[in-house]
Amino acid sequence: MADFVGAVDQGTTSTRFMIFDHGGNEVARHQLEHEQIMPQAGWVEHNPIEIWERTVAVVRTAMQKADLSASDLAAVGITNQRETTVVWDRRTGRPYYNAIVWQDTRTDRIASALDRDGRGDVIRRKAGLPPATYFSGGKIQWILENVDGVREAAERGDALFGNTDSWLLWNITRGSHVTDVTNASRTMLMNLETLDWDDELLSFFGIPRSMLPEIRPSSDPTGYGVAHVDGPLGGDVPLTGDLGDQQAATVGQVCFSPGEAKNTYGTGNFMLLNTGTKLVRSENGLLTTVCYKFGDAAPVYALEGSIAVTGSAVQWLRDQLRIIKSASESESLASRVPDSGGVYFVPAFSGLFAPYWRSDARGAIVGLSRFNTDAHIARATLEAICYQTRDVVDAMAQDSGVTLDVLKVDGGITVNNLCMQIQADVLGVPVSRPVVAETTALGAAYAAGLAVGYWKNTEELRENWNESQRWQPNWTPEQRDQGFGRWKKAVQRTLDWVDVD
Repeated sequence: MADFVGAVDQGTTSTRFMIFDHGGNEVARHQLEHEQIMPQAGWVEHNPIEIWERTVAVVRTAMQKADLSASDLAAVGITNQRETTVVWDRRTGRPYYNAIVWQDTRTDRIASALDRDGRGDVIRRKAGLPPATYFSGGKIQWILENVDGVREAAERGDALFGNTDSWLLWNITRGSHVTDVTNASRTMLMNLETLDWDDELLSFFGIPRSMLPEIRPSSDPTGYGVAHVDGPLGGDVPLTGDLGDQQAATVGQVCFSPGEAKNTYGTGNFMLLNTGTKLVRSENGLLTTVCYKFGDAAPVYALEGSIAVTGSAVQWLRDQLRIIKSASESESLASRVPDSGGVYFVPAFSGLFAPYWRSDARGAIVGLSRFNTDAHIARATLEAICYQTRDVVDAMAQDSGVTLDVLKVDGGITVNNLCMQIQADVLGVPVSRPVVAETTALGAAYAAGLAVGYWKNTEELRENWNESQRWQPNWTPEQRDQGFGRWKKAVQRTLDWVDVD
């Protein structure tokens, strides 16, 4: 068998290709950013053609860096920003419209209407999701209703939908229209019990079934199609792993047992708790989602707490406020002060996700006085990342009855030691970062490798996991309770700011 496994990681702000060895160690990578298109307030789009071109470039460059050819790869997996919606022409392969990103809020009226007439309760029961701008279903409906010719093309069977995993697989294979159960579970269109598209849910959005990709396991020995010889891989490599980014990170963190959880810090924060083969319905503002499905094995489910803005709040300090020149400077600036000086920042730029689900919320910085400086705002930004995680951890404990013993973390902000220390302080439990912090790509590689026997089983993957650093909580219970109480008070200030019909 070939010596390595590759993974395409198509994220919100960039696309990368990473190559791993049998020990789960990084061999090579290349990464490129793509444009964030914001036509008006609340709208966020990507150019699907640019994403495909970036994918081709990162794959070829990483392979060149490692001096590898297609024959050196045992398999390739794909992981992706999940709810971001692409609709394209089956005949030409051209998108009808830009990709509508998961952060986009233009579908707020669609989501609100679903809840007003009772359809929202059906979506919660069948799909495990609340009606929200976050998910794909409303975005497809918006494209069908607002882009000339798409409704007619969909009725003819010419318009195809996919999250970015499907878009990339279509292009890599020159025509395979597939997705996996984790991505399908983020659309509001898949029934969690049948793992198939649900006709009643499709009718809520007016979406023809012919638009939708075939749903496959996350790790599939039969594969998702054949890589075209002229494509970025340059040869026939098995495409056998496909997971949404947060589920991929859960696999990369080897959270294979019920009760194990991870938190990924990226553009937003996404915490998943493995609930095993049991479907746990949330009563506290969390999502019920598919965690993964390996081949013919039963699906594994998870509770998820999705937070829209965390790492992107640091980008806001850099790009809009310009009080830092790079994301890494947020740590040094925030370290100049011992605390936030009474400042609380709730970055509800596109509403609040879990556990609130309030599209009417908008961002607020509260508690300011003449005493405060840019350092206090920087520290309040890091604290906001951690308090939002505390909101989710508390909701998970109420839904599952599981008390967190340690939080496994990954993603870009985990290199910020101050932020991870604050996270331990806010939660009151240790925070643990693995040696390989890019667990999203690693999880996609694991899924692909398991499918072809490159790794024998999940126990072999567990042996690859090693801790890089652990942070212990230092705050007293009184400090923790006082800080979280004021955070909750600040959140209330952000609500009812935007009128939603």
